[in-house]
Amino acid sequence: MTGWSASAIRAIGGREYAYMAKDLIVPLVVPMLFAVIAVIVFLVGDRLRPDSWRQSDDEASHGLVLDLVNMFFAAVVAFVVVIAWQQYDNAHAHTVDEAKALLEIHAAAGELDGAEGPRIQELAQAYTDEVVSREWAVMDEEGRLSADAQQRLDALGAAVTAVPATDPQVAEVRTGMLTALGTVEEARYDRALDAEYHMPRFLYIALWLATAMLLSATVLSGVVVTRKSVIMTALFGLVVGGVIIAVYQLDRPFSGGNVVSKDAFELTLSRFADQAGDTGTGS
Repeated sequence: MTGWSASAIRAIGGREYAYMAKDLIVPLVVPMLFAVIAVIVFLVGDRLRPDSWRQSDDEASHGLVLDLVNMFFAAVVAFVVVIAWQQYDNAHAHTVDEAKALLEIHAAAGELDGAEGPRIQELAQAYTDEVVSREWAVMDEEGRLSADAQQRLDALGAAVTAVPATDPQVAEVRTGMLTALGTVEEARYDRALDAEYHMPRFLYIALWLATAMLLSATVLSGVVVTRKSVIMTALFGLVVGGVIIAVYQLDRPFSGGNVVSKDAFELTLSRFADQAGDTGTGS
């Protein structure tokens, strides 16, 4: 198989440059194009509409524009908040699935005779404790999972895999632990994606554009500057700022001011202690 020719490489590079230019130009050109179209429709329509449709002043147009701005801001905020909250809720669900699967492994290991059971329980607890005590901080500060926690999970997987399956009852317990281990690994993979997730850039552009239009509404409405209007405008700005902060805090499920709770793992740690106590009592 021959290597790529110079012309083929240049062609690929040219296509990549064209795609990059398209990604940069389209978000700027399309809104400007629609602005021009809106003005053209407005001017042409003004010549075609009947005189009975005309307003004596531009107060009606101000009201229409302000209503559209308010609707646009509300729609963008609602859309962004729904997406962010759904991602936040999914991230919490992944932690619950992972913690419940760890509890299943720990409980199943208690049914094993010999040294394998306590060893697996010890590794399951060590991994869970690593996630609670250190990995949550890594996700918050760096937006990724901890390598130390992954090593502990690998050790747990190796211990579960090493359980001999000659006895039918032991084989059944081992199969259950392997199934739960697969759930842990899948949920951890999802949690890694959740830790890296952030809102698409175009949504933030739309949000800040809507915010700028909304804050400019007080100027366009022609409100007289008085003490009362200044206070009302300040309160209005506080509400808008609170909405923006709420959106940013929901953006990254494991970073910022609204981090997904680790209560599922903490509950699992407490259940580990209960299971260990039950095992000791039973023995």
